[in-house]
Amino acid sequence: MKRSSILALAAVIGGLTLTGPSAQARPAPPSDLQQAAQAVVDSGPAGFLARVDSRKGTSTATAGLADRSTQRRLKNNDQYEAGSQTKTFVAVLVLQLVAEKKVALDAPIERYLPGVVPNGANITVRMLLQHTSGLFNYTNDSDFAVRALNDPNTPIPVKDILATAFSHPADFAPGTSWSYSNTGYVILGQMLHEVTGRPVGDLLHRRIVKPLHLKDTYLADPFPGDTGRGYAHAYIGDLSTDPATYVDTAGWSLSWAGSAGAVVSTARDLSTFYSALLSGQVLPKAQLKQMRTTIDVTEEMSYGLGLYSLQTPCGTMWGHDGATFGSASTTFTTPDGKHSNATDVTTRLYALDPTDPRQQAFTQAYGQAQITAICGMFGQPVPTTSTARSATPAGPEFLDQNAQTTAVTQALANAAAG
Repeated sequence: MKRSSILALAAVIGGLTLTGPSAQARPAPPSDLQQAAQAVVDSGPAGFLARVDSRKGTSTATAGLADRSTQRRLKNNDQYEAGSQTKTFVAVLVLQLVAEKKVALDAPIERYLPGVVPNGANITVRMLLQHTSGLFNYTNDSDFAVRALNDPNTPIPVKDILATAFSHPADFAPGTSWSYSNTGYVILGQMLHEVTGRPVGDLLHRRIVKPLHLKDTYLADPFPGDTGRGYAHAYIGDLSTDPATYVDTAGWSLSWAGSAGAVVSTARDLSTFYSALLSGQVLPKAQLKQMRTTIDVTEEMSYGLGLYSLQTPCGTMWGHDGATFGSASTTFTTPDGKHSNATDVTTRLYALDPTDPRQQAFTQAYGQAQITAICGMFGQPVPTTSTARSATPAGPEFLDQNAQTTAVTQALANAAAG
């Protein structure tokens, strides 16, 4: 990617309004979910989709474009970058090995990767899964972000990712606090490979994708597959330009995310996976219990092992969120796994101040769309817009985004200056 192109990177995108059907067609009034999806796109992003599986059946809503260059409309079954939802898949793989007595949750990572992790004798597998290791989160390093953005078509080796992480001091002593860290899941990916002799992508396919018949889910290793029809392009955008500027990240290497965030999937597949997991179809009872054993992170969120619970105005839900440079997604289920909701917004914002009206418009629309999907899953009425904006809970990926936004924004500034 040329540095001149990087100057365009900044925001969650403004001004895309799509022409609706003619009045003569007399379409049925849009659902609350569809109205919420369209409002997100009207606030800037290239596209937004949502899928809700409730006791009333399956509802979907889709707005905007999958590809701005061809004007191809987004479809609800399009593949997209699932980001840190990858962590739930990796945690399942680890816990499957725990059930098979090939890995011990409370064993030090030094046992499986000798000499690889600083202080590895005091960092357990459980700590890596639960973000209590204290290891620095490498995606918060602005120099690393510069590298990923300056040359997005060149894969970044795992050894370089870990070198970046280990060049920073630990955030805290192992097991004494909680801090979201992609580093832990890159290490877990290395452990899985070492213990089984197979790469994470192969394990994911053999142990999860194939048994659950997930037709559109894989680990991008290191690039996404076919990014043509059936794939939602992700965008980094700048609202400060007129017109707004978008950079298409489709096809960029996801090596920088790896086993922490490189899964590509669909709303349907992710809903199937999380529903099967929470209903006990993926892990033995003992390992699912461990996965759901949480520590409190915020008043609303408690984090387990690659899985967390959130208290919402309409009920407690379980799942994970995820974000890449251009995509932000969520998948959650009811505690019993019977009902689910999944969303993806295909553009991300970096440079706008939180008090900017354009940022606030997106935040309000996105919050309303999230709470509409969540409450729809529970079969509960949707709160008002003002209530939704204040009541929509934030997952760990979004709680951590301030540091990562700072890193990416600094990376863009450095690239522009260079």
